[in-house]
Amino acid sequence: MTTETCRTAGIEIADDYCSRCGICVAVCPFEAISKDEQQNKIILDVEECRVCGLCVSACPLSAIDLVYYNVDSITKKVQDEMAEKGAKTLVLTCRGSNPVTSNIEETLNDENVENYVSLRLPCVGRVPPEFYMNNLASGVEKILVLQCEEDFCRFKKGSQIGINRFELLKDTVKELGYDPSNLILKKNSLKAVYDTEKCVGCGKCVFICPYDAIVWKDISTPEIKTEDCMGCGACALVCPHQAIELRGYEFEPISEIIKNCSRKTAKAKAQGKPAILLFVCQWSEFSALDDVQNGCLTDDITIIELPCAKGFDPVLVLEALSLGFDGVMAVVCPEELCKLEEGTELAERNFSALKTVLKQYNLEERFDSFRVSPKYLGEFNATLESFKQKISSILKPEVKST
Repeated sequence: MTTETCRTAGIEIADDYCSRCGICVAVCPFEAISKDEQQNKIILDVEECRVCGLCVSACPLSAIDLVYYNVDSITKKVQDEMAEKGAKTLVLTCRGSNPVTSNIEETLNDENVENYVSLRLPCVGRVPPEFYMNNLASGVEKILVLQCEEDFCRFKKGSQIGINRFELLKDTVKELGYDPSNLILKKNSLKAVYDTEKCVGCGKCVFICPYDAIVWKDISTPEIKTEDCMGCGACALVCPHQAIELRGYEFEPISEIIKNCSRKTAKAKAQGKPAILLFVCQWSEFSALDDVQNGCLTDDITIIELPCAKGFDPVLVLEALSLGFDGVMAVVCPEELCKLEEGTELAERNFSALKTVLKQYNLEERFDSFRVSPKYLGEFNATLESFKQKISSILKPEVKST
């Protein structure tokens, strides 16, 4: 299902500040920005925009604003958390590589850092230099950037741009008297991992991988070509023995989150609110996912983030409904915005199969899927509110006529 509400763009060009230099037109990798020579105006085609933020970071006059992550708001967020924790180290991570806390801390151990603040962004390659300078000026002593490998980047040339920009930045901070060795860039990409003791050699992962990143071996378990793996999670979904998984998205930890959050729904139900579980592709929404702590957004809303909706496991929906969740909602990217091969298509095929099973138990109305894009402000929240109302109407007892 596609939602058509709240079509307000999440990226804006301030015409009063724009000098019509055309840099944004030149750097946009999706040809979403053009210059109208007759009107002498920069035009943004929202439908072609992928909300990558490259134009924002390239604009010399800060005339383009990515509403979710403008420099002032994320700088304030970092400074507030730094003050609260007494930290002096900032860690920036890409949403695409999405390192879990253990990944970050393993990296920080090499740098002898214990106390830090982390900030996850859609693409750290798009972070403008002024963000780094603002934080150094405010007292941040070390900035560690964990970005995707070049071939893994979910945005065109994001990682390569980040590398080039970072090297130029180090030269700049050195001229300003800062130690450039405190700006550290490391690469981290989400990859599938094998537990060879669990693998029975069925070959399902080899068949399902859209990137040919898993190679069949006649006398041993299949081999993952890590350089080709894009971390989509399709292999983990079809493995019958959970022998192959994505770190941070393993079945058991996600199941445990659902169980823990289900215990918190009683308060919401007592207030007449339906308990809703969401499975959300991390590219279909930005701001709401940044507020999630261990799955529980509020007493009545639990969000499970996925690197790609094709890794959605229908078994978890059945578990959630059995634990007392009133409805389950899946959120995927529009097909034209999907950052991984066949992501939306495969996900919706799984949704269809799930609905067939749910229909046997008269539960098909308790699950629905939606296509949502972060390029439109409020679209995610409006879709969630609509689904909550639908579930509330199902739960509301029929009023018998007297």
